[in-house]
Amino acid sequence: QVQLDESGGGLVQAGGSLRLSCAASGRTLYSMAWFRQAPGKEREFVAAISWSRSGNTYYADSLKGRFTISRDNAKNTVYLQMNNLKPEDTAVYYCAADQAYYPGTQVDNYTYWGQGTQVTVSS
Repeated sequence: QVQLDESGGGLVQAGGSLRLSCAASGRTLYSMAWFRQAPGKEREFVAAISWSRSGNTYYADSLKGRFTISRDNAKNTVYLQMNNLKPEDTAVYYCAADQAYYPGTQVDNYTYWGQGTQVTVSS
């Protein structure tokens, strides 16, 4: 069984920063990602990282330059650093994981999901 525990969400003013964490336990995982879902909208891809030695990263085009995904293999933890936050970044952020070697950008690419953490950006 895989468990993904997210933390780090909260309320922040526009222009501020937050760092989300996702601690994974259970089976060996190769791909980790962050998605987000705003009220009334579909869940969308944010960023992904391979658990392999190369640690390849992938980002939604609209978020490149503001969001950074990283990992700590020793802690089995993935992070999402979010800078220069905007009100439109307000959403529930979900950690996702899969045993696939190459990370995908679609919801269906991931088998395991966290419970989500709320990020609210005020204007």
